[in-house]
Amino acid sequence: MCGIVGAVAQKDVTPILLEGLKRLEYRGYDSCGVAVHMDGKLQRSRSTSRVAELQKQVAETHLAGFTGIAHTRWATHGAPATHNAHPHFSRDRIALVHNGIIENYEELRTELQGAGYVFESQTDTEVIAHLVDHMYTGDLFDTVQQAVRRLTGAYAIAVFCVDEPHRVVAARQGSPLILGVGEGQNFVASDAMALAGTTDQIVYLEEGDVVDLQLQRYWIVDVNGKPAEREVKTVHAFTSAVELGPYQHFMQKEIFEQPRAIADTLEGVDGIMPELFGDGAHKIFKDIDSVLILACGTSYYSGLTARYWIESIARIPVNVEIASEYRYRDSVANPKTLVVTISQSGETADTLAALKHARAQGMGHTLTICNVATSAMVRESELAYITRAGVEVGVASTKAFTTQLAALFLLTLALAQTRGLLSDEQEAAHLKAMRHLPAALQSVLALEPSIVAWAEAFARKENALFLGRGLHYPIALEGALKLKEITYIHAEAYAAGELKHGPLALVTEEMPVVTIAPNDALIEKLKSNMQEVRARGGQLYVFADAGSSIVSSEGLHVIRLPEHYGLLSPILHVVPLQLLAYHTALARGTDVDKPRNLAKSVTVE
Repeated sequence: MCGIVGAVAQKDVTPILLEGLKRLEYRGYDSCGVAVHMDGKLQRSRSTSRVAELQKQVAETHLAGFTGIAHTRWATHGAPATHNAHPHFSRDRIALVHNGIIENYEELRTELQGAGYVFESQTDTEVIAHLVDHMYTGDLFDTVQQAVRRLTGAYAIAVFCVDEPHRVVAARQGSPLILGVGEGQNFVASDAMALAGTTDQIVYLEEGDVVDLQLQRYWIVDVNGKPAEREVKTVHAFTSAVELGPYQHFMQKEIFEQPRAIADTLEGVDGIMPELFGDGAHKIFKDIDSVLILACGTSYYSGLTARYWIESIARIPVNVEIASEYRYRDSVANPKTLVVTISQSGETADTLAALKHARAQGMGHTLTICNVATSAMVRESELAYITRAGVEVGVASTKAFTTQLAALFLLTLALAQTRGLLSDEQEAAHLKAMRHLPAALQSVLALEPSIVAWAEAFARKENALFLGRGLHYPIALEGALKLKEITYIHAEAYAAGELKHGPLALVTEEMPVVTIAPNDALIEKLKSNMQEVRARGGQLYVFADAGSSIVSSEGLHVIRLPEHYGLLSPILHVVPLQLLAYHTALARGTDVDKPRNLAKSVTVE
């Protein structure tokens, strides 16, 4: 979602700001802009194109300054248009950028209009800029502290004033923001990735913090306005992760990085033990009698898969809830529940809010599975397992999903062991299967040429159905999501047994039906569902595996995975679905890495 970069330095900061925006492009955006303190005035450049186009504008206008802020915006209030793009100015004195949503912006807008302020945009952000200007006392740090007390909602802001050179003030509440510390220069950004190559000294600001950045110092106060000490951490952001290398798109690169990502996620796992998830995990796992999984989007589907594993192997009842729905209903709290949150970024606003709600309900046993060790969700949780997918740039998640599944399978085994349900022989067999995953994934990736041929046919369609049973129903859901995300083809997924309860009415010769058909206990039931499709003239595209005895024929297209992978089959079967979506999008000419209307990191509700 939206990204912020700000800087004060003894040199021109525009290259730092623009490079930071480029590193934040993976979050998704539809406009961008930069503002600097230049020749005693506020100067800015904004664009509804990519950051590369903004760079050209900056070069053409010779924009430069020692103090500045920059932003990538994903539209919430107001359409993607230049006048809605950040930074926003107020009376050519205040420049401000903002992530989040201000819930009381209409009330503040009416008040400020009554005070003579003219609004040029439809954004809630411009309200904050005018509010800071209206309350300005000659000390920006003091003014911002007072102004944010008037705001209701979520925000991360960075602001500077024409009257105070070499000073940027930033604040956060409900949206992530970090401080970067340098020699004779200081920075603020949405995440450490934006400052990779500039500084590795990072301070993670806490809820309600306001920070004053100057050349030689920075000063932080907490939500109560009291001086606050925050630890400076050395964070090595992976700059190489934003390089495409030999690949055409980041999504393609990240699909092919999955063998490495799984291997890294399992590195050091020599045996199954609760302590893989943190100190005190054994006691917590012994104390629980149920599991509640909270997640959104792709992470939600990983949770649905984990429910099958945990209930089957560890014999613990599991509920899986969409995080954005969970905290808005009257649920029954159980203090003996393990609350598991799943997030690629660890900053997903809905999931973070759901975690806090669960804790407020008295459910203190919390565990986060996340790709970012320093994220808010990890810091909020009692226990954590950090996946090692590396930075995922493509908006459509791939390697983050499969590494989440690997972590959730480890969690399943650890819970089973704690309950005395995992013998030494079973542990050894499961570990052997997990260590085989990287090699197995390489074999699945080798199927790409056959999948490309299918994609040519899919590219001409506008609708598709996905079917799966048992463990593979969530994988069908994920496959449909991938197709609709990046190709804009309408896709729906169903548990295959539900086909005759309504969806079968959609099946015609023009409806491709993707079926996940591993050789498991449900294969014969699935074959019956497939016959229902064939009898109505539907075109079946089946991902089978060894021993499933499904062969290609008229209206039945089969790609066979090299092995049957048992309980770990979902991790392998999702990969051809990712490739199918990717190559279909390629054939349709869509923007694979930045699909319309979507953002990578969803930091607002």
